[in-house]
Amino acid sequence: MDKQKMLSIAIGGLLALGLTGNASAADKKMDMEKCFGIAKAGMNDCSSNKSAHSCAGQATKNNDPMDFVAVPKGTCDKIAGGMLKAM
Repeated sequence: MDKQKMLSIAIGGLLALGLTGNASAADKKMDMEKCFGIAKAGMNDCSSNKSAHSCAGQATKNNDPMDFVAVPKGTCDKIAGGMLKAM
């Protein structure tokens, strides 16, 4: 086998190994929780807790305690103003 062909095979193998490592990390499902009181106006996830609106992105003011953003589990308690339950 000539050097060029061996080099091509080696590089292809390294690239394949790198891609499989990234795929397994991306496949892990992250547990999420609703964090109330931290959404920017127009940037909330899903509906309001008290039915002020029914869709994502319809929050009318920043940090409304009725609107939430989905965050990785355990993160909401670390955010100033973040609450796991609506007020």
